[in-house]
Amino acid sequence: MEFKEQFLASRRRFLRNIGVTAGVAAAPLAWSSRVFAEEELVIEGPPMPDIPATEITENVYVIVSPWGFPSEDNQGMMSNVTFAITEKGVVVIDSGASLQIGRMALRQIREITGKPIAAVFNTHYHGDHWLGNHAFVNENPDVPIYAHERTASAIRTNQGDFWVSLMERSTGNAIEGTVVTPPNKVVGHGDEIDFGDLTIRVHFYGTAHTPSDISLELVEKKIVHVGDIAMNNRIAFMDDGSFLGTFKAFDGLEQSVPGAFWIPAHGFPANDLIEHNRIFFQGIYESAEKAVEDMAGPDQAKAYALEDDRVQYYARVTNGFDENIGKYASLAFLEAEAAAF
Repeated sequence: MEFKEQFLASRRRFLRNIGVTAGVAAAPLAWSSRVFAEEELVIEGPPMPDIPATEITENVYVIVSPWGFPSEDNQGMMSNVTFAITEKGVVVIDSGASLQIGRMALRQIREITGKPIAAVFNTHYHGDHWLGNHAFVNENPDVPIYAHERTASAIRTNQGDFWVSLMERSTGNAIEGTVVTPPNKVVGHGDEIDFGDLTIRVHFYGTAHTPSDISLELVEKKIVHVGDIAMNNRIAFMDDGSFLGTFKAFDGLEQSVPGAFWIPAHGFPANDLIEHNRIFFQGIYESAEKAVEDMAGPDQAKAYALEDDRVQYYARVTNGFDENIGKYASLAFLEAEAAAF
């Protein structure tokens, strides 16, 4: 038994090292996804309980994740999985946080259609949006997985192992057996992928929630999946992001797809999702700008934010606000300070 555990651990390290090396060049990307996902005999965490898909409009569904950070109780299920049924097959946007969650998503898809998976899209490199790739590559080693170039690079290098380790620790090893399975197709702003009766158009406006967020427009549906650029009743982590960049992304999306219906990766879809996120973020960022003007510091930026009517309104309906407002005020202050000089 000890030998088997050592062998499996060694094999995991070997496969992950191959992915890092292969990721240096663009050509081996499709091959690398197949190699990563073929790891066998690994002890796996428990199956993810089913969450039925919610139909948003004809042939577009969202498996809406409950609120929460990754834990033993939720097994890492903290991010929505969206899918659309097209003439050419099923298009999946964000595959979930584990092999088990990806398998659960596949079960929900198979409850509705037997069509093959035509493509998977990863909106950015945070693990709750791509670790489920493993399940889809297990089903079809040649499935195309699309992401921004920086997202693909990050997953093939430091973000891959980082997120597996983080999710394993956070869930009590519930995601055990999940293998880093990076995207194998690169997309950028304005790219369009034809799925017969549905076109996916890629939007990228620079650093927002991360340096490589893509939003995905379902052109014929006038629906846009915004990833983590905007959330419903939850505040987006900004550790890797930019408030000013987020405003730029909001502007770009609203100008490009006026009147769109917005699907977030966290929370329920809504027509007014961008509007509410903009108001909330403006309250935080403009409070930081005021603190900079007063030559104060991050603590004052937080104090101003807590006094702001916009922030007070959204604080009441935003999960995780109390635990995170100090960090957000500090990040906004640092960005406002940099922008002022």
